[in-house]
This record gives sequence, C-alpha cells and structure tokens, in this order.
Amino acid sequence: MSSRFIITLSCPDRPGIVAALSHVLAENGFNITESQQYSDLESGQFFMRVACEGAAAKDRLSAELNPLAAGFDMHLAIHEADKKQRMLILLSKFDHCLIDLIYRQQSGSINMDIAAIASNHETGRHWAEGAGLAYHGLGQKQDKADNEARLNALIDEAQIDLIVLARYMQILTPQFVARHEGRIINIHHSFLPSFKGAEPYSQAHKRGVKIIGATAHFVTAELDEGPIIAQGTEPVRHDMSVADLVDVGRDTERRTLAGAVSLYAERRVFINGTKTVIFD
Repeated sequence: MSSRFIITLSCPDRPGIVAALSHVLAENGFNITESQQYSDLESGQFFMRVACEGAAAKDRLSAELNPLAAGFDMHLAIHEADKKQRMLILLSKFDHCLIDLIYRQQSGSINMDIAAIASNHETGRHWAEGAGLAYHGLGQKQDKADNEARLNALIDEAQIDLIVLARYMQILTPQFVARHEGRIINIHHSFLPSFKGAEPYSQAHKRGVKIIGATAHFVTAELDEGPIIAQGTEPVRHDMSVADLVDVGRDTERRTLAGAVSLYAERRVFINGTKTVIFD
C-alpha cells in the first residue's frame, strides 16, 4: 500500500542537498510528486518542501533520512500527507473569522480539523455548538495566568498543532508564546507594519489611506511584529467612514486568515528569521 508524505527541511545552504535527498528517496522506492526549494543568499539558509509517495513506512523513511539530516545539519520533518492537523481557534467578540473557518472545514476547502474553540466572550458559542465543535469559555475577568494555564491544558489534551487567533483581542504572555513558538497565527486588521496595536481602522481613516488591509502573521513576544504569512488589501474611497472600513476590512480579514491557515495546513510555511518562506 502506497504512503504519501511531505518532507520539510531547512539547513545551511551548500551543494548536494537536493541530490542527496533525491537519492535517498529513490533508493527507498519513493516517487517525488512535488518539490520546491529556496536558497536565501542573505541568511545562507536553504529551504525545501517535497511531496512524495512510496511503499515504505514513516519509521523506515525516517531512519533512512536521519543520517542525511545529521550530515547537512538539517531541521528535517516527515509529515503524513493524509493526516490532518488539529487547530484551536481563539476569539473575542468578533466572530466573522470563526464562521469562515468553520465553513471552510465543513466544505473541505481547508485540510485541517477544528479540534476546539475558546473565547473570553460568548459570541461564538452558538456557532461552535451548531457545528458540533467543543467550546471553552475563558471568561473576561479571570487572571491571565489562569486562562493561559487552562489553554495549555486544552492544547495538550486535544493534541493541538496550530493555535489561530481569529480576532482574539488579548495579549498573550511571553511565556505562552515561547511555549508554542511557530504554532500561533494571528490576524491583524491592518496592512502591517502600518497601524499596529488597537483600532487600526480609525488610525487608517485619520491618515486618509487609499488602501486598507489585513495581515496574518506568526505571534512573537513583540506585539504585531511576527513573521508575515499572508496579506490582503482593499481600495479605500475618500467618502468612506470608519464603519465602512470595518465592514470592508472584515471580509479581507477572513480571507487572509483562511489563506494563511491553508498554507500552514499544507506545510508550505517556513520561518526565516523575521520573515517567512512560502511555497504556494
């Protein structure tokens, strides 16, 4: 029976990486069905994503690739292509991104399972329960450390792969971010690095911008500074109010976040310092 895997790797760039990986796969009867690579001349790092299929089990393939990874000082991972990752969605009052992600999971347009939903408001409860999804209320006045302890327990218990901040308007502690580094995606309602922080639509309106946007990025300890995964924009007319910008922006937010989640689900996102490499 054929197995399908996605191999992701990053390492210092040097000659022979592609040839060595291809040789190991061929020797073990694997056919490469998709391959993308990038050499960053500034950082000297090499990134690669390979989709392959063959008869060997994951353990055997891993054993064959371990010497290669050690020899090239690689960060290498083998993922089962048909195994969906598990997502935790966090939100506050606004539920448009949650609704969109639920729809995309149900329609099969995102290759990821929503394992749980948590919020410090009740807005999203009926959407979660209507879709048969576990909903966890965090409360608005609880201690941040207590909330994050509960989230950590939920993440471990539900075996969460990705944490999605779908307009979750709470600042996470550095400790929580460090524990889940590279696994938290936020949607910020502006075209970063412009208009960071609170009320970006009001900031944009005051500046009279001609485009507004949304940015999906990894969360770091620095607010709205994480590596950018995806961005979307919409034109702005001179007669648009702040409320108009919010209405237009919400559609951009949901589409941009869904795009970033989909890229992550397919193992197409690589963190490269303060930036990302995207194999789309």
